Amino acid sequence: MQDYIILTDSSCDLPDELAHEMELEVLPLHVDVDNDTYLNYLDGREIAFKDFYARVRGGAKVKTSAVNQAQFLEVYEKLLDTGRDVLYLGFSSGLSGTYSAGAAAAQEIAAKYPDRKIYAVDTLCASMGQGLIVWLAWKQKQAGKSIEEVRDYVEETKLHLCHWFTVDDLMHLKRGGRVSAATAIVGSVLNIKPVMHVDDEGHLINMATARGRKASIRALVDHMEETAIDPANQHVFISHGDCQQDVDYLSQQLRDRLHVKEITSSYVGPVIGAHSGPGTLALFFLGTKR
Repeated sequence: MQDYIILTDSSCDLPDELAHEMELEVLPLHVDVDNDTYLNYLDGREIAFKDFYARVRGGAKVKTSAVNQAQFLEVYEKLLDTGRDVLYLGFSSGLSGTYSAGAAAAQEIAAKYPDRKIYAVDTLCASMGQGLIVWLAWKQKQAGKSIEEVRDYVEETKLHLCHWFTVDDLMHLKRGGRVSAATAIVGSVLNIKPVMHVDDEGHLINMATARGRKASIRALVDHMEETAIDPANQHVFISHGDCQQDVDYLSQQLRDRLHVKEITSSYVGPVIGAHSGPGTLALFFLGTKR
């Protein structure tokens, strides 16, 4: 069977050491902080995650840009020249143009390598939801599945990859156009926290509200309790915007209420953190539906 490599982009927010263990190829996306451009590597080599959030808290202006087709072509060619086929698992098309560039580049490079396999899948996932679907795909690869089998597994599984999250500061969502100015101001005054998820089209949807931070964190667990498939035997992922104490609280809730044993957590990287802000807390797991 022809060897292949799994390619993803840095919005997967996986811990760098885990990405190395998985032998992933990870394409870094860009973030601008006060007009300085950094590549969002998983190890934070250009901008450390804590430093990024400290600058955002200090009022830095941040924006992001998608990877272009030419950058994907360069990466595909480099990987194909090592003799391996490529399976690209991309950031949700509902949130970014990155996947579209990757898919177009895959189609273009295929003409140059007619005997090779280059597949692109829109995961409809983000942050460590994307990371979790990539990790599950890698587990399939480890089990000896072919590139087509893993591609099909991701397509079949992605709408069972549940994303539930909350944010601590509604003003960041207001700046990104996710909530209105009035909602942000009233919510901030009344200490109301949104409970949101990523829907079947890969879009960010506001689902409910909770009064206070701990209530919003417990609401994430409530949603997992409603839909999770065998939670005690799942490996659950958590990502956060520089709020480790909240990760600890959420993890304890998961262990106490749902008997979850395996939890991996990591930062929400600068690309997604530019829109969600400090204090973002997100929970990812497999469920009967999103």
